[in-house]
Amino acid sequence: MANFYTDNEDLKFQFKHPLINKIVDLKEQGYRDFGKYDYAPANLEDAIDSYDKVMEIIGEICGDIIAVNAESVDHDGPVCKDGRVTYAAGTQKNQEALIKAGVYGIALPREFGGLNFSMVPYVMAAELVSRADAGFGNIWGLQDCAETIYEYASREIQEEFLPRINKGETCSMDLTEPDAGSDLQSVMLKATYNEEKGLWYLNGVKRFITNGDAQIKLVLARSEEGTKDGRGLSYFVYDKAWGGVNVRRIENKLGIKGSPTCELVFNNAPAKLVGDRKLGLIKYVMSLMNGARLGVGAQSVGISEAAYREAAKYAQERVQFGKKIAEFPAVAEMLGLMKAKLQASRAVLYETTRFVDIYKSYEAILKERKLTPEERAEYKKYSKYADMFTPVLKMMASEYCNQNAYDAIQVHGGSGYMKEYPVERLYRDARITTIYEGTSQLQTVAAIRYVTNGSYLGRIKEYEEMEIAPKFEPLKAKLIAMREQYEQACEYMNGKDNAFVDFNARKLVEMAAHIIMSWLLILEASVNSSMEKSAKIYTNRSQAWNMDRFTFITNSVAEDLEEYN
Repeated sequence: MANFYTDNEDLKFQFKHPLINKIVDLKEQGYRDFGKYDYAPANLEDAIDSYDKVMEIIGEICGDIIAVNAESVDHDGPVCKDGRVTYAAGTQKNQEALIKAGVYGIALPREFGGLNFSMVPYVMAAELVSRADAGFGNIWGLQDCAETIYEYASREIQEEFLPRINKGETCSMDLTEPDAGSDLQSVMLKATYNEEKGLWYLNGVKRFITNGDAQIKLVLARSEEGTKDGRGLSYFVYDKAWGGVNVRRIENKLGIKGSPTCELVFNNAPAKLVGDRKLGLIKYVMSLMNGARLGVGAQSVGISEAAYREAAKYAQERVQFGKKIAEFPAVAEMLGLMKAKLQASRAVLYETTRFVDIYKSYEAILKERKLTPEERAEYKKYSKYADMFTPVLKMMASEYCNQNAYDAIQVHGGSGYMKEYPVERLYRDARITTIYEGTSQLQTVAAIRYVTNGSYLGRIKEYEEMEIAPKFEPLKAKLIAMREQYEQACEYMNGKDNAFVDFNARKLVEMAAHIIMSWLLILEASVNSSMEKSAKIYTNRSQAWNMDRFTFITNSVAEDLEEYN
């Protein structure tokens, strides 16, 4: 009997982080729901106990049901018939178990049937589910749509849809089209308003829509006739019961096969406007995409965890030349680096989540009252941190996820290439994480401004001021030297044109990320001994990785760009 929460001490540590008190206090607002709802906490200890118990429930479902079903779901997949999608039998069992446990909508307010949990346990649940089955992780994770409805939709729409999502009704966000992938400004699905019925009607095609036959959809469509850019796009909510949307086909994918990726045809599909016209892409989708990138970060960590565990297990069982292959230095080194990348990814995942938690709590407070000057300063600070860290998380966690899945097969040798072992599936599932919800290249575009304006440097210096265990002082010295090297690399960019900065952008972002993630590991290792080995391995490797990038950057000249044009 497996429990994916209780078998991982690194997860429970997240509920002991110094910021968790502030996060829970902001979320609970004086524990005002206590007595009003029989499951509302009375105090901090009560709230953390609820987080712990719900994570244990989800961890058990992940270990005993979702992980067990993962191989059959990967083999069978969903099917499309007469414009409708039917999940694989294992997917249906997963969904039924989670609905029965009442764990959907855990981050939403209690007035809509949610548990009002902070983002930390919500993201943790996504990690647990993705470790069990990354494909099902997409179906679970699309309840993020509820956050957008809660934040931006009218009260009428909130009351109509949020209780249903909390009861497990499925969601999708319908953004991309055949000619509008990453370039969402090119979306052309047409939205026309019918004044007599008070509804909008959608016509056109959407492609690459995850969980495309969902019961509740958020749809990006062009509401302003004659426009061609993002200012003509609005956001709509659609109910499958209203009709007008059919699935043309399910894509035949490399991985995450349990999650149906669909091409959809909208034919006078009724819909309701979310928020204000013209803000669909500019405001609402950007907010949803940041949440989705946090979700892919959690999914990536879940896959990394599964890949590392499978590799470590096999290395202990496989005997060659009279000893376990885990005892060979080459394999031991590989496993150590896999774990370091995993724990570094997890560290930046929850650091980012804490920043999101705090600024979103302040946004919820803003619905009721004005913030004090001190609160507004904190809101701006943590909102900026969330914006800074989200692209770093999405890029680094997904890249490491792919690397760990690759190395897991290598540890297995020829056996890893066979379908008898789950690492083959993990390898296929991992590949999409650097692509969807913004490629690693687009994350670089989002992150580079925080290199050039000094924001990453400022946060790194804040980490340098934090207290660490004395035994990590030698690592601190290395990180200070790496920060100085990073400053030199940034200074080298001064006066260079935009094309030259773009040419070196990823290397600069990665330098900052390596330093930040090393600091997070050291800070956690100072109070959690299970992180100590990874803190040392990751910091030492980061030193070498950054030297490589520094050498490339400071030896780059404008003419180098011509080689790639």
